[in-house]
Amino acid sequence: MRQPRGLFGTLTPVRVTAIASLTPLEELEADPFLVDSRSQYAMCARWAAERGYVIARELLVGGLRFDHCALWEGVRPGVDVFVAPSLRVLRRALSSVEEFTAECARRGVRVETVGRAEPSYDAQMKARVHRRLSMPTAGYDGR
Repeated sequence: MRQPRGLFGTLTPVRVTAIASLTPLEELEADPFLVDSRSQYAMCARWAAERGYVIARELLVGGLRFDHCALWEGVRPGVDVFVAPSLRVLRRALSSVEEFTAECARRGVRVETVGRAEPSYDAQMKARVHRRLSMPTAGYDGR
């Protein structure tokens, strides 16, 4: 996709809204990637950087309706793109992927999935995710 042009023919950066799934910590053992929003955002950020796009917003949502104002606040047709790591993440994040993609088409906004393989989680990686999510107010920064 060519980058849109703004006033006076200057390039307008493509703005990306990264969508991650809000999945309870209790599901860490069964599905660590859906719980690990940091890895989901990182996957979206890599995808955007490879295309010269800019991450404008990060949404952490679970079962959000396609017409919720949080999705559409400030979204501009032809300039903004929604991206999620995978269709699986979108299915968890939104109440209806079909209604969401139809609304994106109606508004002239693209929706993409990164489509890369999810990371494999060993016990140590799961433990880091658990610590980061279970101790956010204790000053733990996730490293």
